[in-house]
Amino acid sequence: MSKLGNLGARLHRGEISYDFVGHRKIWYGVSILITITAILGLAVRGLNMGIEFKGGAVFTTPTHMSTSVTQAETFAKEASGHAAIVQKLGNGSLRIQIAGLDTGKSDQIKQTLAKDLSIDPEKLAADLVGPSWGQQIANKAWEGLAIFMVLVVIYLAIAFEWRMAVAALVALIHDITITTGIYALVGFEVTPGTVIGLLTILGYSLYDTVVVFDSLKEQTKDITKQTRWTYSDIANRSINGTLVRSINTTVVALLPVAGLLFIGGGFLGAGTLNDISLSLFVGLAAGAYSSIFIATPLVADLKEREPQMRALKKRVLAKRAQSAAEEELPGTRSVHGDEDEDAAPAVVGPRSQTASRNRGRGRPSGKRR
Repeated sequence: MSKLGNLGARLHRGEISYDFVGHRKIWYGVSILITITAILGLAVRGLNMGIEFKGGAVFTTPTHMSTSVTQAETFAKEASGHAAIVQKLGNGSLRIQIAGLDTGKSDQIKQTLAKDLSIDPEKLAADLVGPSWGQQIANKAWEGLAIFMVLVVIYLAIAFEWRMAVAALVALIHDITITTGIYALVGFEVTPGTVIGLLTILGYSLYDTVVVFDSLKEQTKDITKQTRWTYSDIANRSINGTLVRSINTTVVALLPVAGLLFIGGGFLGAGTLNDISLSLFVGLAAGAYSSIFIATPLVADLKEREPQMRALKKRVLAKRAQSAAEEELPGTRSVHGDEDEDAAPAVVGPRSQTASRNRGRGRPSGKRR
């Protein structure tokens, strides 16, 4: 078995673990800091909305243009009176994007731009987008996002419980805020491809969260019938038990997305790949983080506000304090030890497994001599 597989098996059996839930205030603080930074980026710089949302025109030149990007930006601004975004594509052609352009003047601008670039106007491709169509696309995107959120909350509330639905919703909002904030800080253009990528990463984030929630639901059955584990203890075991699986799925998903972003968009100059690849890359990383560090610890916080869970935590802590005191006094023994072992749920660690194997040793077998 590989080292990573062995680590995952030991985490699943509870032989080793990291206290994610116990350090939840640190993760909350980190998430709040990142979220504030993202919100400030949105407030100060705003999103660079594409022409699909603002309206305008996109002119594409023939391949192997000798004109530089800076020169093309100057020509486009002089011809249209608007600022232009120019990208050099992998085949050597230029993509000139002019937002907020009156489509009625597009033919005149095309002729002027072709003259400045020293090319035949017929070879300068033009795509026009009206502002009303862009506004309709934006409204549909918001509607789709709202419907997705509502369906997620309803499903999780039915399949699990409302506390898990609330925690998953907070995690999804956390992922959306961070991804859009990164877009504002980096300055990448927001296009319909960006919206598609955003909805895609919400599905990935929800998948990781549901995997942990399913394990948590299974392990917390009849939790109040034992006094060895608090709800936070079992929540922490659920995270550790699915940790390697979450890491593996996230890394496998990030590798091809990184290829699209850094190789396709960076080296090959395929600017259209940036629209979807950045949202996928940032969103997948943020989704994996929120599933482990935000959603499950938040569920533990909400659950331990219940009277039953508060009483259970009080009993567990009292028993642990009693056991610690008895260990300091040799010769004492808890009269509730066997009862608690039998009442413990399926989240038994290596200590109890050793006790189970040793049970019965040293006793007479009952065989007559």
